[in-house]
Amino acid sequence: MAGVTDAPQVQFARTRDGVSIAYSEVGEGQTIVRVPPVPWSHVQVEWERFPGFLVTKQLTRGFRTAWYDSRGSGLSDRENLDFSIDSLVADLEAVVEKLNAPRVALCAVWDGIPVAVQYAATHPERVTHLVLIEGYTKGSDYLDSPAGDLEFGIREKDWVLYTETLARLIWGFDDPEYGLRAAEYFRACTDPQALRAAYDAVNRDWDITQVAAMVSAPTLVINNQNLPWLPARAGQRLAAIIPNARFSTVNDLKYQGMPDLVERFLGGDPTPASRMNGPSPFRTVLFTDIVGHTEMMQRLGDERGRDVLREHERITRETLKAHGGAEVKTMGDGFLASFGSVTQAMDCAIALQRAFAAHTESMPEPLHVRVGLNAGEPIEEDGDLFGAAVILASRIAAQAGAGEILIPEPVRHLLSGKSYVYSDRGEFAMKGFEEPVRVYEVRWRE
Repeated sequence: MAGVTDAPQVQFARTRDGVSIAYSEVGEGQTIVRVPPVPWSHVQVEWERFPGFLVTKQLTRGFRTAWYDSRGSGLSDRENLDFSIDSLVADLEAVVEKLNAPRVALCAVWDGIPVAVQYAATHPERVTHLVLIEGYTKGSDYLDSPAGDLEFGIREKDWVLYTETLARLIWGFDDPEYGLRAAEYFRACTDPQALRAAYDAVNRDWDITQVAAMVSAPTLVINNQNLPWLPARAGQRLAAIIPNARFSTVNDLKYQGMPDLVERFLGGDPTPASRMNGPSPFRTVLFTDIVGHTEMMQRLGDERGRDVLREHERITRETLKAHGGAEVKTMGDGFLASFGSVTQAMDCAIALQRAFAAHTESMPEPLHVRVGLNAGEPIEEDGDLFGAAVILASRIAAQAGAGEILIPEPVRHLLSGKSYVYSDRGEFAMKGFEEPVRVYEVRWRE
């Protein structure tokens, strides 16, 4: 591994969709991964000519620091311009796997923030901390800024003039040399076509309002008070959504003091030992319920009805075990279970419905089950789960019909990019919840 004064080697990771991602790493100790702003990154040029920009040599002295180029930028695959959040999360996933670190801290700047937040929400067991510099929740927070006129005015006509003007717009006109170096770095990172594709994606698709509420890692959000293209209140809104977030404003457009803030935040690790070594408190909760249970028991009687319930219990427990689910309790005609992975929970729900459908085709007494999922941080006490996340899962299950799986909108966001099929069932007023909840049906038969 290179020392802090040596030029680090450029390495490559391959994503699940086959994209080549360039990355470098320096230092030893706790692993920090810098999530790049899309598409402004070039791992080699950044280190050699602009080390004070987003990754600094000061930070690498105390930590194992890794940084990478997203697709469409730097030394990564410049031809792939898929800038959806899910695709960019795949870039980060590939780098973390190549680093072979069980848990990492993520430091994201600008348009790397939605990617880091999405990764932290969907991989809570892998993230110790989040540092989000120039935080925001929606693409409109940026596009409504004074830089918008510049983006659509001269970018396509004069790339050099555009990058120089952008650098001076960000850092002011009092340091022309710094601005010129920044503009050169911008031009090494990307080109007008990639930048247009990235900004189109940000404007069209990027909104982490729902997903941010699912983050469980301790989080520090830092925003400059006088950044001309992003108001500090955008970071304040983001910090208010993330459960374990702190918010700080600075006047540091060159990010020279950021390493100290990051070191202090990571140095006093607020993550309890039980969180570091045990399961994450973030869980996906699954509720099941037999449709028409009371009528079935009246029709069959206690003995025959109990035989049907035993078959229901057998199928459910075998399916939970096969998909890594933990049975919390059974209520006679239904189950409460929890999962560490939202994908495992969804796959289990689909497997349950398929198993009960197969049973109904072959047995004289049908078994029709409804399923509801939710995700959050339930309270665990004496082996049981309590709290709003559990209550909402129950309320959602109650809205389902026979053979249906229903999920709320935040869970659908957590499953972004997966090959599930949904239909929008609209908003429901749920007892005990102030705001209506938008619910989606999972089309498991398709």
